[in-house]
Amino acid sequence: MAKYLCTALFSHNPHLQPSLLLCSVKATTMAYQSISLSSLYLLFLLPSLISAISSCGGPCQTSDDCDGQLICSNGGCTTDPDAGTTESPPVTSSTEAILTNNDFSQGGDGGGPSKCDDSYHNNSGLIVALSTGWYAGGSRCEKMIRITTQSGASVTAKVVDECDSVNGCDAEHANQPPCRNNIVDASDGVWNALGLNIDDGEVSVTWSMA
Repeated sequence: MAKYLCTALFSHNPHLQPSLLLCSVKATTMAYQSISLSSLYLLFLLPSLISAISSCGGPCQTSDDCDGQLICSNGGCTTDPDAGTTESPPVTSSTEAILTNNDFSQGGDGGGPSKCDDSYHNNSGLIVALSTGWYAGGSRCEKMIRITTQSGASVTAKVVDECDSVNGCDAEHANQPPCRNNIVDASDGVWNALGLNIDDGEVSVTWSMA
């Protein structure tokens, strides 16, 4: 581009042809420098691209390129039918868990309607989904649990759904990978009631039956 600019500047004045030649040489040098800088940038960027972890449907060469318990199949990350678990840690008066955020509304990242009542819910409500083991085949549906943060803040919330620890990467699960076995997947309302920042994504908490 710089070379074309030089030509445009000097083509109408034959007395400036030496300057045109000098300008063209400088432009060519600048172009090579630009290419060299781009190459160096790609060299620094390439390792991070190669080491990136893919979620459902993301590109992969081996299963090490896939998030969590996903496996690499035909160049894409997907669920491993042998890796899912229906077991969760025992429920106690202070069960350690990871609090995550879920959108329980229609079209949200929760996928289909909640399993307990086959309905969608407003995210301002105090509601949660539990990992498969804690969901216990629906035996905790509509029951209240108490969630407590490390700072001591607590709130009670209703169990309305399962956070599937076996299946995922499909439309029913909003193309999300299976949950880990220690997840309390909570609405915006729960996060706000606990004074937590939803952008943190995950927070260590404890929970118990209320």
